[in-house]
Amino acid sequence: VPLILEFAHANFRIGTLGEHAVMQAIFIQVKCELGRAYEVAAEAVDGIEQVSEVYSTSGQYDLLVKCYLPRDEDVGRFVTSRIQTLPGVKDTYTIITFNAFT
Repeated sequence: VPLILEFAHANFRIGTLGEHAVMQAIFIQVKCELGRAYEVAAEAVDGIEQVSEVYSTSGQYDLLVKCYLPRDEDVGRFVTSRIQTLPGVKDTYTIITFNAFT
């Protein structure tokens, strides 16, 4: 059964102010230590305000974490200090988005 956790305790402003988008969506694929995916997912949802959704995935990585960051926030610093330091995380792969097609 796929794990789907949605996080809604933060109010994300998604849109534009002039030519600059207010928030940027990033996706982080997370490889977990064996047997730790549910713990990592729960910790990400409960402990990191910028996390909006966590999905379990098949393949090389165990989780897909969707986050919204301010455009001026350092993505690398966020991933290395907030996601990679979660207990049970072995590896990450970050996908940075550019445009939303809605």
